Amino acid sequence: MARLAFLGLGVMGAPMARHLLAAGHEMTVYNRTAAKAEAFAREHGAAAAPTPAAAADGADAVLACVGADRDVEAVALSPAGAFGTMRPGALWIDHTTASDALARRLAEAAGERGILAVDAPVSGGQAGAEAGKLSVMCGGAAEAVEAARPLLEAYAARVVHVGPAGHGQLAKMANQIAIAGLVQALSEAVHFTNRAGLDASKVFEAISGGAASSWQMLNRWETMVEGRFDFGFAVEWMRKDLGLALAAAREHGARLPTAALVDQFYADVAAMGGGRQDTSSLVRRLEGDKPR
Repeated sequence: MARLAFLGLGVMGAPMARHLLAAGHEMTVYNRTAAKAEAFAREHGAAAAPTPAAAADGADAVLACVGADRDVEAVALSPAGAFGTMRPGALWIDHTTASDALARRLAEAAGERGILAVDAPVSGGQAGAEAGKLSVMCGGAAEAVEAARPLLEAYAARVVHVGPAGHGQLAKMANQIAIAGLVQALSEAVHFTNRAGLDASKVFEAISGGAASSWQMLNRWETMVEGRFDFGFAVEWMRKDLGLALAAAREHGARLPTAALVDQFYADVAAMGGGRQDTSSLVRRLEGDKPR
């Protein structure tokens, strides 16, 4: 079993860390809010560290799941960051959805220290993390990804090496682009069903068994109709992710008209007070606060 450090114990990081502990690994955890790390350590038999550097000292692998580029830089590269104490041959796995440019910079910095680095954003949301059924898209050298795979399989149903450093992050952008379009289309279907006076339960029973089906439809149509939007991944985080995708699209000469439009629709939802609601709250633009 490996000696691990886990940095970031939010709605995604905490269940991933629990799965690794359940697999028998030894773990030291760090969280920006120290009380959360200390509570996790007490409850799950881990150790808590005051800094990322302290957590990473002597670890075989360091896993991170934090908020955005600046947070990754802080836990990896700051004076108190993990890279300062990680030993040569250790493994860095970053589950944060961040920019591909940062992933490449971290891989370069890791390489200078003899550290193996993988950018490994995930899809599947909080429910997937809790169930251990995430999909992980990995960027990095083959050696690094293969070293990471046994750890990732503790909480993933699918692990795919998509390319060199940064390509995991680019793949996650493609994932978010696809989800944005799906949620908008589902929002319009819910809205149309309501305005046409149809029985939503019958409509979605019918169409969820055909070509229109998607994870979003199967898991969210009913709560969207009911106006319940407390299921994890928040609008403000989706806007962060779409911002990364739109910036990368400009760099690569790709056109993302639907993603750009849906990003603005999410801005509308945030202005309605829905920044912390989950992404299915997109239907609020069409239905208002009290869906029929």
